[in-house]
Amino acid sequence: MADSEPTNALTLVAVDGIRDADLLASVEKARGSIAYESSLRVYQSIQRERDAKAAHEGEKQTRLASMPREQRRRYGIREVFENSTPTAADVRHLHSVIAICGMPYERQPVDVREFERVQGNMALDLSAGYLRNAEGKKIVQPLPFGPKARLVMMHLCSEGIRQKSPTIDIAESLTGFVRDMGFSDSGGKKGPLTAFKEQINALAACTMKVSVWDGVRARTKSVTPFDEVDVWLAPHPDQRSLWPSTVTFNDTFFESLQRHALPVNSQAVRAFAGSARKLDLYFWLGYKLYNITKPLNISWNALGEQFGQGFGRQRDFRSRMALELAHIKEVFPKLPVKLDENGIRLEPAGPDVLALPAVRSRKK
Repeated sequence: MADSEPTNALTLVAVDGIRDADLLASVEKARGSIAYESSLRVYQSIQRERDAKAAHEGEKQTRLASMPREQRRRYGIREVFENSTPTAADVRHLHSVIAICGMPYERQPVDVREFERVQGNMALDLSAGYLRNAEGKKIVQPLPFGPKARLVMMHLCSEGIRQKSPTIDIAESLTGFVRDMGFSDSGGKKGPLTAFKEQINALAACTMKVSVWDGVRARTKSVTPFDEVDVWLAPHPDQRSLWPSTVTFNDTFFESLQRHALPVNSQAVRAFAGSARKLDLYFWLGYKLYNITKPLNISWNALGEQFGQGFGRQRDFRSRMALELAHIKEVFPKLPVKLDENGIRLEPAGPDVLALPAVRSRKK
């Protein structure tokens, strides 16, 4: 009798379309009973469902494998958002000023010591500075730029909010953060970790001026983000950069951060971590949606001031803006944002649209 069991199993495979071992065992157990035919149909249905699911998963994996890395990352994070509820652990913070007026997108020549970004009736002016090394030598720092400067600023602001302290121990948290953002934590002259630390240096050395005006009067406030930077010189000749171990926020900046911290989803940030403009667009959308209570239209000229650095023709900028907004909406498909010939239209939305875990009270 035992010798006949494999034959029966093979017959089931060939005739009944059931292949999974657990289902075959259930079919054999039901064989000869009054309910055998109905049980067989149930197990066949289960097998078909499993086959359809496996085929779908196979198609999905094939599709993912054909995607560029950044698109694959956006797809994966959107899937996470669709299948789970964001929690407080997913939330990071950025000072709202940085969300409104971003830093340079590209590396500026070292002799370029100033940069401005105007948005509506507000401007952010950056001035590059310098640090001194362990021998007291002045090391000129460039203007902070690119996605890593934004990620570093978000990380430091988040740590300040989380620790409720203006002094941040970078050595304890930076490496893990770099990995979380999808970068290698390798050092060396051209390693990602070194590039992140160089942006910390640039941020630590720079000064910011925030200006607002209303047509009658203007107000400008100078802000140095950090009061103190504890740096050390790397021991290896190919790593001769200043590497901060701790930074201390300026009291005024830290107090302002606590009042004007913009919440963002860390997984969404990871989706856009390779693009300074996409990060700016994501941060800016979060700020705008947080502050509006009715639909808001913003012209292409205003969008050009905000995001158009590096474009000589508005036509090229519009094309890029449409593409990058589409990438944002791949992650946030319910985002109530539309582009047209006049510019962008934003509709009020709840925090869930940007994968934030709790309803925030709106500013009045």
